[in-house]
Amino acid sequence: MTKLNRLLTVAIAITLFTIMARTGLAHGEERGQPKATIGGARVTIDYGRPMLQGRDPLKLLQPGQVWRMGASAPTTIESDKDLEIGGTRVPKGKHILLAHLVEPGKWTLIVSSKPWNQYDEGAKIAETPMTLADAPDSVEAVTIQLSEKDGAGVIEIAWGKMRLSGSFKAAE
Repeated sequence: MTKLNRLLTVAIAITLFTIMARTGLAHGEERGQPKATIGGARVTIDYGRPMLQGRDPLKLLQPGQVWRMGASAPTTIESDKDLEIGGTRVPKGKHILLAHLVEPGKWTLIVSSKPWNQYDEGAKIAETPMTLADAPDSVEAVTIQLSEKDGAGVIEIAWGKMRLSGSFKAAE
């Protein structure tokens, strides 16, 4: 291989790597990881941050479908203590979080043992209602916030003008 061919091969490889890296970031390779202490439990959510890129998040799902609330690896919730979600005790450790579009305007937050693409009712560990609201401002990348309010944990998901929120608490 000549020196020119080697340089050309390296230049092409660098170009392809750059294109793949940028494409990956646009599809959610960037990770978010909000953390909070809820009722003495240290809780962390880990999720991919896909970009909106002109899409309407409310048109991406049909009623009955579950949403992985992110991109790439599953969205997870991890706690060092048991949690109570929708009246069900969720054991400490790491679990998958999904959002379920029950019907237009009606969402639930699901704690699952399986990711969205393998989900079935038997994988559901717990479920709680979520509220849906519209916001005046649009958020380009999926953003999940985790906070404590009046002793309860609050999960807020923003994408586009869609805002979903659900709550849980540390188990007693």
